[in-house]
Amino acid sequence: MRIALYAFDDITMFHLAAPLMVFGELARLGLASDWETHVWSDTPGSIRTVEGYSLGDINGPSVIDGADIVIIPSWPSALPPIDDALSTRLRDAHLRGAEIAGLCLGAFAVVDTGLLAGRAAVTHWQEMPALRERNAQIELDASVLYIDHGDVMTSAGTASSIDACLHLVRKHLGSAAATRVARSLVVAPHRDGGQAQYIQRPVTRAAEDTTMSDVVEWALGRLHEPLPIDRLAERARMSRRSFVRQFEAATGATPAKWVLEQRLDAARVLLETSTWTIEKIAAACGFGSGVTFRQNFGAAFATSPTAYRRQFADTRRRAD
Repeated sequence: MRIALYAFDDITMFHLAAPLMVFGELARLGLASDWETHVWSDTPGSIRTVEGYSLGDINGPSVIDGADIVIIPSWPSALPPIDDALSTRLRDAHLRGAEIAGLCLGAFAVVDTGLLAGRAAVTHWQEMPALRERNAQIELDASVLYIDHGDVMTSAGTASSIDACLHLVRKHLGSAAATRVARSLVVAPHRDGGQAQYIQRPVTRAAEDTTMSDVVEWALGRLHEPLPIDRLAERARMSRRSFVRQFEAATGATPAKWVLEQRLDAARVLLETSTWTIEKIAAACGFGSGVTFRQNFGAAFATSPTAYRRQFADTRRRAD
């Protein structure tokens, strides 16, 4: 397996090191001596990383010609459009059967080639809006760590590149090889959930509308209670229809969606900071039952409340 890893000036050391570390471990463990990773750039010679280190012995673009997998491990933080030369190289490699992977911000370069038109992609959650604005022909999914279409793959933010590279090992050499590599690197062979669980989701407020602000504050203090639209409308002293229209204008969300978002965010805080049971958190946040809570939490964050707590809980918390 010949892998061509693209590098450029101001790339971070981590984004280059992650694929080199995962694929290099295959040889070190004696699992696949024929997996070779070659670092290349637009011109041969050297590059300078964003940390200030100079890396030499960088290959030129000809490395792509014999590659089975071409990886764009990141992209400049200014998110420039891909240039014609690189785009052509990636599309030509894809045409002859090479897999193309854009890791983290590298998804921008892959999307720019048009190879994902009409298909799903993912990138770092902070830049998902920019990618959505850049190309409306793709479907974005913030709930996953990577998306592999078989011929083209993209991955989410930073450390997700390790998950994506382990996936490539699993795909071509099997689960046993991927597990051995992961164990050697002391990382999870497969992480639960996606980057949606890492996103800091701001509480939707009601802008300058004082009536809606009152409803918002009132509802936030009653998340454990039933909050149907009619009850919220009654609090605002409006008809149901007028309330829904004005609430959406003020908050940017429907009343039902807004209430669910607040309940989920309140639940995340309790999972991180308390030792309450899942059932108690479900009741405190207005989900009615643990089953309903788990279903909604899983749909929103692609992980379970228990797995989320294991990942993010404050180990210094005290029992309530």
